[in-house]
Amino acid sequence: MEKIAILALQGAFAEHEQMLQGLGVETVLVRNLGDWNKALHIGGDGGGLRGLVIPGGESTAMMRIMKDEGLSGPIREAILGGLPVLGTCAGLIMLDGGHLGTMDIRVRRNAYGRQLGSFNTVGDFKGVGEVPMTFIRAPYIESAGDGVEVLSVVDGHIVAARQGNQLVTAFHPELDGDSRIHEYFLSMMGRI
Repeated sequence: MEKIAILALQGAFAEHEQMLQGLGVETVLVRNLGDWNKALHIGGDGGGLRGLVIPGGESTAMMRIMKDEGLSGPIREAILGGLPVLGTCAGLIMLDGGHLGTMDIRVRRNAYGRQLGSFNTVGDFKGVGEVPMTFIRAPYIESAGDGVEVLSVVDGHIVAARQGNQLVTAFHPELDGDSRIHEYFLSMMGRI
């Protein structure tokens, strides 16, 4: 049985769970190392976990909880080992060089200002088309390494990118009712 793990330390994990379940995907919430280890061994052969979602939230708090729960190292190792990951908003920040360091990007946190700087727009996403984008205290990618494919730019700033098995968005695709970004992520796993 294949499942996608969702890091459920805080933030918009329930919305990702709802979106994925609406696409027929089973999910497992990860709050601690025990949850993570259990997710890795679904089906007994270690092959059941197909991907990981790191949702939006507060990146500093999420990194601290991950460290306290002993999750940082195992999750980083799994991503570097090829586990597909979708990082949205804070999840994008957590994959950059200053945090888990799995993606060759440099991120500007709270790039659009605090809560009052939140906004909605529609933008082009390479390979998908125009999608709704909800930015809440959002970051953007200031620079991307050679192995990083830029997927979306809004107002001159990179807001979505992919590097191998890693997909990141500065916006919250789980909040707009449009499942195409999640479908794109599933396609990275060969599911769609």
